[in-house]
Amino acid sequence: MLNVLKTLFRGASARAEEQLIDHFAIDLIEQKIRESEAALSLAKSTLAALIIRQRNETQTLSRLDTQIADLETRARQALAAGREDLAADTATAIANLENERAVRRDTLDQLANRVARTQASVEKANRRIIDLRQGMISARAADAERKAQKSLNRSIGATSSIREAEDLIARVVNGPDPFAESEVLDEIDAGLSEKGIRDRLGEAGFGDKTKVRADDVLARLKSTNL
Repeated sequence: MLNVLKTLFRGASARAEEQLIDHFAIDLIEQKIRESEAALSLAKSTLAALIIRQRNETQTLSRLDTQIADLETRARQALAAGREDLAADTATAIANLENERAVRRDTLDQLANRVARTQASVEKANRRIIDLRQGMISARAADAERKAQKSLNRSIGATSSIREAEDLIARVVNGPDPFAESEVLDEIDAGLSEKGIRDRLGEAGFGDKTKVRADDVLARLKSTNL
């Protein structure tokens, strides 16, 4: 029993979470975009620091190359002048500078790799954020359309109300003609009355006609012209 209650509780919590996410989807998307932009800004700062360090290391290497070349020239001059002691001291200094240069070259190579990777990551993140912004425009439009549809449904009621209104309109439009119905009722009443019987007998030639017809008038006019 307890396990069943736990399962039901987890299911209800999951449904509530989904409904909450659906309701605040736009706000959540905006927040995620802001977080992504903050991360991108931090990555750009890291890239800028790496590039500055790379430039400094490049300048340091150039300076070491210049120092080593200058000391080598001076050491040769000392050897030429017989000052091997000075040349030996200079050789020690050159060796130290060359070791430092080797370390800095390795550091510069590592920096170049880090700069390349970080720059690629920044460019990829920037493209994804652009896609997110464009997707946000579509999401806002879809959300506005959904809200408008809900508002429309609330204003006109359920779909059954629309059908009922359409049925009532069709019933009124396609209903019987009251004027035609009145004429039929008059005919029925005339057929049931004594006057109606006399009219039918007169039309059939049994006795005088109760009404003057246009054909009778035309026949009379023709007979007077003979």
